[in-house]
Amino acid sequence: MRSADPRWIEVKERAYAVNPWFIPAWIDLAVENIVSAFLQPSLLEAWTARYSPAPSRNVGIVMAGNIPLVGFHDFLCVFISGHQATIKLSSKDNVLLPHLVSVLGAASRADGILDGVRFSDMLRGCDAYIATGSNNSSRYFEQYFGKYPSIIRKNRTSVAVLNGRETPIELDKLSDDIQTYFGLGCRNVTKLYVPEGYDFIPLLEALRKYQYFFQHTKYRNNYDYQLAIYIMNSRFYMTNDSIVLLEEKGLFSPIGTLYYEFYKYEPPLLESPEIQCITGEGYLPLGETQKPRLEDYADGVDTMAFLSGL
Repeated sequence: MRSADPRWIEVKERAYAVNPWFIPAWIDLAVENIVSAFLQPSLLEAWTARYSPAPSRNVGIVMAGNIPLVGFHDFLCVFISGHQATIKLSSKDNVLLPHLVSVLGAASRADGILDGVRFSDMLRGCDAYIATGSNNSSRYFEQYFGKYPSIIRKNRTSVAVLNGRETPIELDKLSDDIQTYFGLGCRNVTKLYVPEGYDFIPLLEALRKYQYFFQHTKYRNNYDYQLAIYIMNSRFYMTNDSIVLLEEKGLFSPIGTLYYEFYKYEPPLLESPEIQCITGEGYLPLGETQKPRLEDYADGVDTMAFLSGL
């Protein structure tokens, strides 16, 4: 995955052609995070040592496609647990993982450890399911898979709690938490909680490092569309011409927009099933939301424990 193998380079280029949100920088970042945080032998050994093996079952996986290889962790959990995997890929991310599985299968053809991994457009006859999607699709997942052992994930996002004393370096890291992958991931910060009187200028300056997003047609179209709505509705907003800051109670801001909310004396105590990560003082350090570890499960439900209990 770290190599310059011509086939791998061609696969990454094809993934970008299929989904223009998967720019080469984001594919390379996702790959490097997987290699460094998931696929090191010592990390894998410490992680799997906490779980007991279970008899092999056929586990159906419905993968999302919002960021490159977003479903890799589910694949890894099922594979390393010794289960079979029947995978339904998202049409937005259907290039990278099949290639990696084929390479792994070719390297281990003698022991056939990849024989139990297959890709399918229909998930039927599985013993258990792991499905990731939106709040809307989760209702269908519940209908189809609810009678089986299952993990069904809904929309999630991440927030930052600021105190106004953040350094320029910390704000630079926060800008990565916000804008990496164009803000499309559940670990992207889409909402800020800031003290009354907060000075937004340093943050807007830090976010200027992503002004090159305006060269990306899809991002620019989203920014322009949202800005037009705010102007027509006479909403107060702030912008550095690459992202819009808007005061809003909601958690899920559109692409090209960052929501914020003021607090008076103490930072809020945040408890919501829609929050994946909280970053800021006393929480996950700024700049770390896009660096999940093996034990950072997508919805707080221990996938490995679920698989071990089948």
